[in-house]
Amino acid sequence: MKYRHLGRTGLKVSEISLGSWLTYGKTVEDNTAEKTIHKAYELGINFFDSANVYERGEGERVMAKALKEYPRESYVITTKAFWPMGEGPNDRGLSRKHVMEQLHASLKRMDLDYVDIFYCHRYDPETPVEETLRTIDDLIRQGKILYAGVSEWSAAQIEEAMRVADKFLLDRIVVNQPIYNMINRYIENEVIPVSEKYGVGQVVFSPLAQGVLTGKYKGGQVPQDSRAANDSINNFITGMLNDDVFAKVAKLEDVAKELDITLPELALAWILRQPNVASALIGASRPEQVEQNVKAIDVVLTPEVLAVVEDILR
Repeated sequence: MKYRHLGRTGLKVSEISLGSWLTYGKTVEDNTAEKTIHKAYELGINFFDSANVYERGEGERVMAKALKEYPRESYVITTKAFWPMGEGPNDRGLSRKHVMEQLHASLKRMDLDYVDIFYCHRYDPETPVEETLRTIDDLIRQGKILYAGVSEWSAAQIEEAMRVADKFLLDRIVVNQPIYNMINRYIENEVIPVSEKYGVGQVVFSPLAQGVLTGKYKGGQVPQDSRAANDSINNFITGMLNDDVFAKVAKLEDVAKELDITLPELALAWILRQPNVASALIGASRPEQVEQNVKAIDVVLTPEVLAVVEDILR
């Protein structure tokens, strides 16, 4: 495994990380999930991602249980808050009340004293950024959170967070978790430049575009055991199942074949070409998927290959 610094911090995380979104606690049996997590750890992955909203805490529980047998200092684990966790008016968002309650609920579910990273799962326009950052700062001072992060915040929102943190001498955010892959590259224009300015690293989710960049959806066919066949999650995928994307995937597969690698290896290596990316967050549901994806860290894409890929993606 290879490791990178998380933004401008001293924390080193594996270039490939493992998440529990859409998998653990629901679509994947606990036993298989634990085997997958154990395989990831054996392969050198030290970065494990979850959130309170993933199956209402079941994703956290399954992941933390599997990691329990390893030394706590040997892995980095995360959680998040923002999305609704109940029907009440304060059961969502980034208010001091919700963040405090959800962080403590997550720690209880995971049987942990602290999480390495706490993410604001989205930007909350109804709560002052100062209130949220001060709450996280308090939890950092209490030792319950080590680093602050955000997910899918815009460049302007990241800048706002930096101004507020510096004004009130609060801990800065150090990581952003956006979607990023060959199909969706929106962070390249503004988010990455602003993040580089402030020392914020990216931990990107959906690096294989929910399986589209594995080539499994050829010609619009949806395998019965695929994510797109799951009614509860296919809305994340169906928007990418079109002729333009299929044509690009077919050409990318040709590039991968010429390099004697798989399409997922190509897609992950392409993401890791970006120095502002600290880790690519995969959502493997079987141990063998982790083994395959980890191979991407050894793939070196030459400027010539990157130019060919760029022409295809345009």
